[in-house]
This record gives sequence, C-alpha cells and structure tokens, in this order.
Amino acid sequence: MTNISRRGFLKGAGASAGALAISSIAPLPASAATGRSDSLILTASRMGPLLCEVKDGQLVSTKSGLAQTVPNSLQLTGPSQVHTKARVKYPMVRKGYLENPSNPQGVRGRDEFVQVSWDDAYKLIHEQHMRIRKQYGPESVFAGSYGWRSSGILHKAQTLLQRYMSMAGGYSGHLGDYSTGAAQVIMPHVVGSIEVYEQQTTYPVILENSEVVVLWGLNPLNTLKIAWSSTDGQGLEFFHQLKKSGKTIIIIDPMRSETAEFFGDAAQWIAPNPQSDVALMMGVAHQLLANKQHDTEFLDKYTVGFDKFEAYLMGKEDGVEKTPQWAAEISGVSVKQIELLAKIFNENRTMLMGGWGMQRQQYGEQRHWMLTTLASMLGQVGLPGGGFGYSYHYSNGGNPTRDAGVLPAISPTLGGASAGGNDWAIQGSVTAFPVARIVECLERPGAQYQHNGHTLTFPELKMIWWAGGANFTHHQDTNRLIEAWQKPELIVISEPYWTAAAKHADIVLPITTSFERNDMTMTGDYSNQHLVPMKQAVKPQFEARSDLDVFSDMAEFIRPGGKNVYMENKTEMEWLRDFYKAAQQGGRNARVPMMNFSKFWEANELIEMKWNEKNAQFVRFGDFREDPVMNPLGTPSGKIEIFSKTIEGYKLEDCPPHPTWIEPTEWAANYKQGELQLMTSHAAHRLHSQFNYADIRKEYAIQDREPITIHPEDAKARGISDGDLVRAFNDRGQVLVGAHVSDGIKQGSVCIHEGAWPDLDPKTGMCKNGGPNVLTMDIPTSRLANGNCGNSGVVRIEKFVGEAPTLTAFTPPKNG
Repeated sequence: MTNISRRGFLKGAGASAGALAISSIAPLPASAATGRSDSLILTASRMGPLLCEVKDGQLVSTKSGLAQTVPNSLQLTGPSQVHTKARVKYPMVRKGYLENPSNPQGVRGRDEFVQVSWDDAYKLIHEQHMRIRKQYGPESVFAGSYGWRSSGILHKAQTLLQRYMSMAGGYSGHLGDYSTGAAQVIMPHVVGSIEVYEQQTTYPVILENSEVVVLWGLNPLNTLKIAWSSTDGQGLEFFHQLKKSGKTIIIIDPMRSETAEFFGDAAQWIAPNPQSDVALMMGVAHQLLANKQHDTEFLDKYTVGFDKFEAYLMGKEDGVEKTPQWAAEISGVSVKQIELLAKIFNENRTMLMGGWGMQRQQYGEQRHWMLTTLASMLGQVGLPGGGFGYSYHYSNGGNPTRDAGVLPAISPTLGGASAGGNDWAIQGSVTAFPVARIVECLERPGAQYQHNGHTLTFPELKMIWWAGGANFTHHQDTNRLIEAWQKPELIVISEPYWTAAAKHADIVLPITTSFERNDMTMTGDYSNQHLVPMKQAVKPQFEARSDLDVFSDMAEFIRPGGKNVYMENKTEMEWLRDFYKAAQQGGRNARVPMMNFSKFWEANELIEMKWNEKNAQFVRFGDFREDPVMNPLGTPSGKIEIFSKTIEGYKLEDCPPHPTWIEPTEWAANYKQGELQLMTSHAAHRLHSQFNYADIRKEYAIQDREPITIHPEDAKARGISDGDLVRAFNDRGQVLVGAHVSDGIKQGSVCIHEGAWPDLDPKTGMCKNGGPNVLTMDIPTSRLANGNCGNSGVVRIEKFVGEAPTLTAFTPPKNG
C-alpha cells in the first residue's frame, strides 16, 4: 500500500489548499462593501466562505471562497435562500388566536393567518408572554431548542432568544441534541469525554500511519459539506487524499452511500442489515477472542471490566455465544466476511471511524460503546493512526488546530457589569429536559422519568418560542407531534420561511437570512483555520428583521431601557468590532498578525491562521496511552470502562452495564408480511431541512417528491419501477415518495433521506412531500440518554395509483 508522508500531505492538503484558499479571494475594491452591482461580496455560511454576486439588489449567485478539489453543491444555494416564495414576508398571527388570545379558536396548522404590524406583534407577544410567566412560572416557557441556524457569532438565534428570556426571568431549556443524543451521554461513562464533538487524530497522522480505515455508518461526502460554524473544506480534501493513498478502505453501511460511490473500487463496501451493527461488531470481537488475537496487555493496563464483557461475549452470562455464525444470522454479513474483518483489523494499524446515524436508533448507546470496546481489543487506541474516532464526518474533525485569534460569541446571559452596571435580575434556564422528548413532555407534564441516572420531572409548557430551528422536520412521529403541539397556550416561531413549524404557530415573525445582515465566523469547529467577515450582501427582504433586532426590541417591553441593557449599549458593528479585538488579542498571543478591524472589514478578505506542526501530529488518547496514571481519563477508574459500575447502579433494563445486543422493537425477526426496514439518512443536497425548497431539489426529487431508495428485488415483488410514485406507510402515518430503484441498498430495507418538510394532506393525512418522520418512532434510545430513534422503524410500500395530490410544502398559508 502507498504510504503518504505527513509532509507530503501537508503539501497537498494543508499548506497548499490553505494558500489556494487565500489566493482565490483577490482583494476587492472598497465599493464591494457597499453592494455595488458589479462587486463580489465575501460572507460565510455553514458551507464555508462564500463569494456573493449581487445585481440590482438581487443575490444572483454564490460560490466557494476557498479552492477545493471536491465540489460542494450546497454552496450554490444562496439565491434560493434569499429569493423564494417560501419566505415569511410580514409578521403574521393565526386568525383564531388574534381574535381572542385568551381563548383562541381554530386549530394550529389549519387556521389562516392575518398580517399585523411589527408593533402589534411585539405587543401581543409581550402581553401573553408576561401573563403566562406570571400565572405559571418561568418553567412554563420553553425557549426552543438548538437548530442548524446560520453561521455567525452575533446573530445566533437560540442564544439571542435565551438572552431575552434570561432578562424576562428564566425559562425551560433542553438537554442534548438530535444528532448525538445517545452517544454524548454514554461516552463520558466509557472514556470520560463526549467524543462526538472532540478533535480527532489528525488527517496527516492518518495518512502517514493508518493501513486500514473503516468507515462504519458514516457518509462524510455528504456531511462534510457543512460545519456547525463554517466548514474549512479540509475534510473533503482529506477523503480525496485518502482515496488516492492506496490504503485499505472498508465501508460498512446498509447503503452504498455517496461516499462509497466516491471511493468506487478503492473501497470495499459491506452492507449489514440496518440496526445490526452491535451484533456484527460482537461477531468480529468473538473471532478475535477465540483466536487469542485480542491485546490482553492493553486491556489489562488501559481498561476495566473486560472480563465481564468477555463472559457475555462467550455466552456465560446469557447462554448465547456471540460467534461469527450468530452475528451473521443477525447482520446478514457472511461468516467468512466477519472472520476476514477480524483478521484485517488485527494485522494492520486500523482506524475505526464511527458515524452517528447508527446511534439514532433504539438502544443507540450500545453502538459507540461496542465500537470502542472492539478498538480496545485491537489494542491500538492512542497509537498514531489506530483506535477509533467519532467526529471524522462532522465539521472536519481531524483538520489540525491552528494557532489562531479565535472569535468569542454573544452570551445567552448577561450580568450587571457587562450590561453597564444594570440592576436587572438575570436568570437562565430554570429546568431542562432531553430535547428529543419534547412530545413526551407536552403529553405528560409533571411526570417523572429517568435520565442519565437522575430522576427528573417534565415541566408543564404553556408557551414555546422557537428561533433558529425546525422541530417539525427533525422530530419523530409527526402526527403525534402535531397532536401534542396543540397543548401550549402560545407558540411563537421566528423564521425566514414558511416551514411546517411556522404553519403550526400562533405568531410568526419574519427573520433575515445571513445574507441580509453583518456578522463574522471562524471556519472549522476544531481547526479555527480562518476568520471570515460575513458582510451583508442584500437588504432585508420585505419586512424581515434580524433576531438581534427582534429580541432587543422585545427587551424594551420588559421595562424601559431594556433594549440598551440587552445590547449592552452597542450597535451591531460595535459588537463585531469588540469580538474582533478579542480575537486580535488572542492572535497577538499566538503570534498571528491581524490588521485592525476597520481595515479587515474594508479589505473584504478572510484571514488564514498559522499552521502548527505539533498540533498536526495530534493523536487522540496519545497522552493517555503514554502514561495512564499521569493522564487519566475522566471516568471513575481513569480508564476505558468496558463495564461501568456507574451504569450498573442505575439498574436500567434498556441500558445494561456493558455493551449488549438488544433486539429492537421493530426488527426483522418481528416483521409482518411485506414490511421493510426504514432508514432516514443524511441527504446530499440539503442541510437537514434547509434548502428543501431550493432549486437544488431538482437534483434529487422524483416527480417533485422525496425519493425512496428500494432494492430491485423488493421493488419487483411489489410491481414498482424506477420513477414511480410510491406510498410508504405504517401505523404512524403515510407518505408519498418517488421510487429510486437501486442495488445500492440492503435488500429488505428502504431509505428516505431525512429533512423533507412535512406537508400533510387534510383529507387523507398523507405527507405529500415524503417527510420520513411521519413514519419514524418517537421513543427514547434508552432511559440513560433519551436520544431520538430516527433510524428505527418498519414500513410497507406500494405503487401509488391515481392522481397525485398537489405539493404545498413550500406554499405560504392563506394570506401568508
């Protein structure tokens, strides 16, 4: 196999790509900042730095501000984001609510809307907010959850909402997230850190030292198009280099994903049955154990509890030996293939890259725990290019951290000193519940439940204000959500678009896109590779206002002077100037030259931070391996906990104290006639639900519907041909989708990408846009983490016959 040196990689993907990134943004004239029609304006988004072309006040194109080898389709969506019929144009109030806020009539999601002025919207929200807060207490007010908001350190919707709610006297918050709900709770018990949001062994180290790279349940060619801040672009470049490296690449995924297609013959694709990953890992582990190929020295020195797991693996605990034969029956992967995986992993420096989709399943906690256990048995954790990593497909985990001046961000709370000596009572979150359990919270107010070893109580939510997110697309069992959503007395949605959540609100406020305001961001959640100005490209559309303006205006209603307190007596540009000065000081400490703010803003250029050779050699758990006594993990034992006494003490039936195979409720063994396993993976041409309305949907929509991937044998058995409309259904609901017949999916399963906007037909209840969460299970992964189970569930499918209902997902409601 070809061995690429670290220096060679830096030359190809680090220093070279960085230089290209800078040179691709030629200095622009000062007129660029004024929006002159022939200028290119530099901004940024989740998809990276962008150059915006504006003509006659219209955003006509966006393209990458960095040189790149692998194209990113999402970078072209700027015009669709700003100019779309789906925009919320004016403040709108549901008619039945406006007529009698104290006793609203009508039904959320079916009522028409009435346009009101901003002043009237502010007054209505304030009066009802204060009434609810006074009557029921701050815990009755839910300040939304997180969302894949636009980039930027100032215009952070959720933070700005929480800042306002803190001034108002507190609120109910959320725990965890939809992306990694199970893993981020289990991994601190196993290795003492959250892992899914941690820097990984770096790309240069992987390319120099790894001989085998396993992509287990991740699709980085899709997910690395974006980052939580703004992508630095180096993750896609890394996989481009990996493809050329000649290393052994193994992709384990029920789908032949875009990543598998990208690697082509350079990778081996293995397709297990959906939800069977733990069993497959145990089959490999058993093969290692039976052949005495597990690293006993590593296990003895760096882990605790392997003896108890070994007893389970060998069937001494439950009478079932987890042999390759046992694993093959569950996973659908042959015994020969399982034995070969064990041999390959053992004989080579192997990096196990784990994805997140497999932990968004019932008992999802077991997936990452078991993969960590398998890596521990191989004994390569902490070695260059070996072990495991859970963030290679997210925000370019693995791009080395730069010496940088890093931007701070606005805080969700403010204190007396920072707010100019004010005497306001500041109260943040007074209680919180797992974000994926919001429907259960609405259904069972006051009920007790278990979460990570604690007994918690669901608050009774009377008001919900959601900003910067779209819960109707990322929450499971849409019909159950719609029913529970009727319970609060007031729901406010701050949103640029008429999403399903907006259509199910009482009050909807039109918010600017990131192209309509000024901000700044870093690229690379781990690397901090660039500092980028996010310059306003076009004026706010219609009557849209920024979240910053909305919540600072609302603060004035709390009491006179509230706006100045909220804003800390600063304007938008003064906030950005102060943030930049803080980064500049950090840059000075790191010996990174940064021009003054005025010149930086006028230059219309990003700043690339300094390469750090030591950081480029970072190995995850390297210090721990070198000296586990002086560098213990954050677990009770200081070691990797294959058996957790802490979890044992919780006595949870759905989360045993060591990795365990637990058969899911909706699983192959329990299938009814004709049922298929449903997967809801990440789409290639949108960011979850963002851009579902955009022109780019033409790249994937079938008869203007969300596609469903079906194996040819499953399609043939049901008389379905490629391009047909298909009805997918189960006891939870039904959706209309377009058939994509392909052998790139495990037979017996189907896939509908997550993120399609729900669009339920009022007559039939069918989702006309193919939103998969109409079909998914709204249950907790377990009572340890209470994560979501978006990849758990079975469906039936049949060819749709008759006239297809009109798609209305992106059409504003009546009067909207």
